[in-house]
Amino acid sequence: MTPQSTVDLHVHSTASDGRNTPAEVVRIALELGLSTIALTDHDTTAGLPEAQSTAAGHDLKVLNGIELSSESDVGEVHILGYCIDPGHDGLQSMLRKLRDARLDRARRMVDKLRDLGVVIDWERVQALAGEGAIGRPHVARALKEAGRVRTLREAFDRWIANDGPAYVPRFRLTPEAAIALIRQAGGVAVLAHPALSGNLSLVPQLAGAGMSGLEVYYPEHSPSDQEKLLALCQQYDLFPTGGSDFHGLAHDGHAPMASVAVPPEVVQHLPC
Repeated sequence: MTPQSTVDLHVHSTASDGRNTPAEVVRIALELGLSTIALTDHDTTAGLPEAQSTAAGHDLKVLNGIELSSESDVGEVHILGYCIDPGHDGLQSMLRKLRDARLDRARRMVDKLRDLGVVIDWERVQALAGEGAIGRPHVARALKEAGRVRTLREAFDRWIANDGPAYVPRFRLTPEAAIALIRQAGGVAVLAHPALSGNLSLVPQLAGAGMSGLEVYYPEHSPSDQEKLLALCQQYDLFPTGGSDFHGLAHDGHAPMASVAVPPEVVQHLPC
């Protein structure tokens, strides 16, 4: 694959729900000749030390990042945090609470699936998560492995999407609280894939709460989406970012790393 950009600010590893270890993620970025990536695992910073030590001595900058899961009245809202201090006590305290809640949530989903006659092995869900933060994608993968669905998308659409029969609500961290947490940890907050998620209506209130940017360049954002998001950036004094949302799962519909044309200058907006 020919990379579309030298920058990818939305990358996941096995520290959350990606398929590649943090070190493997860095090696992929090096093979592609990237200059900057941000490791933005869900609700954890555990992969950052390994990624950054692997990148040491190479012409690749690995930014401190995270993707916080939050909930609003319009549904799930993912907030990307860049340039955070991973050692910030308040941040790590909340991340422990979120991870514990994710574990309990996933277990309850497995129980609901069993009650619906769809049996998957809880130990297998845990094994798929490894040492990373457990989440719905691991339940989806277990469903696929067990032959209950053909694709991960079907697992969500049929069973564990927000309106699915085995759905369990998440621990409720509001988007405003997520933004405040990122700012307290010295970082800047960016609304992830807003056009895809359908939460553009939140932009004014989140900008007022201290949000700094919008993820404009994203695999499922059309040119018209990008144009609309850039206009919102200008209207609310926000900066654009972008990335592939790489999970190492191209065969399941996820985008390859650096497959989105992200202008390299977006990195200049980040204070790290």
